[in-house]
Amino acid sequence: MKTTFKVPLVAMLAILSSCSNDGKKSTEDNALSTSNPFLSESKLPYQAVAFDKINDDDFKPALEEGMKQHLAEIEKIANNAEAPTFENTLVAMEKSGSVLNRVNRVFGLLTGANTNDKLQKLQEEVAPKLAAHQDAIYLNSKLFKRIETIHNQRTQLKLDAESNRLIEYYYQNFELAGAKLTDEQKTDLKKLNEQEASLSAKFSNQLLAASKAGALVVADKAELDGLSDAELDAAAQTAKTNQLEGKWIIQLQNTTQQPDLLVLSNRNTRKNLFEASWNRAEQNNDNDTRKTIVQIAKIRAEKAKLMGFPNYATWKLQDQMAKTPAAVDAFFDKLVPSATAKARTEAADIQSVIDKEKGGFKLEAYDWNHYAEKVRKAKYDLDENQIKPYFELNNVLQNGVFYAATQLYGITFKERTDLPVYHKDVKVYELFNEDKSPIGLFYCDYFKRDNKSGGAWMDNMVGQSTLLGTKPVIFNVCNFSKPVDGQPALISFDDVTTMFHEFGHALHGFFANQKYPGLSGTNVARDFVEFPSQFNENWALDPAIFKKYATHYKTGEPMPQALVDKIKKASTFNQGYALTEVLAAAALDMQWHKLSAAEPLQDANKFETAALQKTHLDLPYVPSRYRSSYFLHIWGNGYAAGYYAYLWTEMLDHDAFQWFQENGGLTRANGQRFRDMILSKGNTEDYGIMFRNFRGHDPSITAMQKSRGLPTK
Repeated sequence: MKTTFKVPLVAMLAILSSCSNDGKKSTEDNALSTSNPFLSESKLPYQAVAFDKINDDDFKPALEEGMKQHLAEIEKIANNAEAPTFENTLVAMEKSGSVLNRVNRVFGLLTGANTNDKLQKLQEEVAPKLAAHQDAIYLNSKLFKRIETIHNQRTQLKLDAESNRLIEYYYQNFELAGAKLTDEQKTDLKKLNEQEASLSAKFSNQLLAASKAGALVVADKAELDGLSDAELDAAAQTAKTNQLEGKWIIQLQNTTQQPDLLVLSNRNTRKNLFEASWNRAEQNNDNDTRKTIVQIAKIRAEKAKLMGFPNYATWKLQDQMAKTPAAVDAFFDKLVPSATAKARTEAADIQSVIDKEKGGFKLEAYDWNHYAEKVRKAKYDLDENQIKPYFELNNVLQNGVFYAATQLYGITFKERTDLPVYHKDVKVYELFNEDKSPIGLFYCDYFKRDNKSGGAWMDNMVGQSTLLGTKPVIFNVCNFSKPVDGQPALISFDDVTTMFHEFGHALHGFFANQKYPGLSGTNVARDFVEFPSQFNENWALDPAIFKKYATHYKTGEPMPQALVDKIKKASTFNQGYALTEVLAAAALDMQWHKLSAAEPLQDANKFETAALQKTHLDLPYVPSRYRSSYFLHIWGNGYAAGYYAYLWTEMLDHDAFQWFQENGGLTRANGQRFRDMILSKGNTEDYGIMFRNFRGHDPSITAMQKSRGLPTK
């Protein structure tokens, strides 16, 4: 819902998206030289990335050398004449690939957050090579034989719990990757993996270009009635930057619905903005993604068949908390009827407002947010424009996000202005434990740019590992509208919760306390990784936290209690719509990935329509949060057959937060317990057991339903 966070199959082998640096020097010679910054560890604190020493031409030779070195290390392990042991096989693998891991992390960060044509081209070029590199490891028969031997002997080895988990982790990953296939099948799988990697990189680049080109250009200021002066100035500045001075540009965010649809009073402008979003990647040009996604879906179905599974979803969910598509379907069955029923009731309320105003039209998707806001004002006397002046971005960060972490976990923050960054908008903070011991570095990049992928996400530049002696260096990326110079960055409450969400991911990474990098921090299942982030959103409305950051940007006065009460009372407002749009996206994801290899290539639009009808989520005024053609999560960011995870982990987060409410709420002791039992564990325990140990029972959906204002049974 809030993030495009990526969890690799094995952290050091992540195939990450790509990007570039502003104003960095460039050289023509791609040959690897001793000056390449990726060849050795950074000398900066925490091995922070020396962005001031990196240029675009460093990536290709470093990636190639990294793959070369890594394969040599793997071959040495696989061909070791000594009998396989935990140390000479699995620990050796955990230590391997340092150069590739180092360059891959930076390549992924930059291509996601600050890309250019050169690096996008390299991204498409290197994606199949990285896929082949991964296959060279996971389909190495000698290597798997050693792992299998260790796995068979694991009960006699008398290892600690984390080491035993590492054995299971590697064995399952190799098995899932096709290690037990015949040589002929492995050859076929390698081809499919390379094709999928190339198409996924192509999709990401097509979508970035399509979203940029799809921005709405407006020539008449009157058509933008409803936007604030600051928003108009920002739109005018964007147009000027794009050589369209005298006009206004509304850039597209990654979701179907666009934030400005809430305030724009001109219905034709709303329609144009919605259609620009809806059709961004379906323009029958080079950036039309439909053929690309159909090919990806077909390849994934073929891969599943090759590995002996009826479809990709069945294969993919084996190592997740849900385990099977049937479990996901059963979970949806508990939510879809009540969510759509609530959405229909909300639609009737909105239609009554339209009729009362003598609008003379039936509710459409592009009307929903605008008129829902009117319903909210009428029901709760709550106006978004009243709220924003109390949410200034830096104040929310310092006195909201950081303050909550201090109260719960005792950690403190210090801004670092001495470290190089990849863009001038990026800020860096150092984190410390209560005893002043260092934790790591946090980079935040909050404003949207044309060369930044949509959405919000977290990842590591450096991962935590006591084996490697590394502490976490973590970044958060968002896409908030940037104000013109001299103006405050006023954000919506939804943006506030996004900041809390992404920092929840960061806390999961910062509090990692693992020996092995493959099990560290956020290297967990898709349907568990969103649990800490969504849990952290709950503190945004905690009274003790809220009063610290919800202060007027001009006067410093706290938000009036009457307005606070209105926000809380309105918390379940529009939840039928909000839940239905996410369910629709999750259903699309599962339907695409439940296709069998025997089924013919699909028409993307017809398939999407049929999929929503089949799952009873085809409400015309509630469009899917993401349309198939711009669903970056599942075609480019690793959430294939996994978008349901946002809702699954919402169940976990509300149930866990209920424990806090039952046990004193916001206290250091409670925060420490959550840190010790959830946030610090990484992938060292079975997720169900980990949750039960904290909560005292299996996850219950009741708290989630109450939070959404849905009926409970």
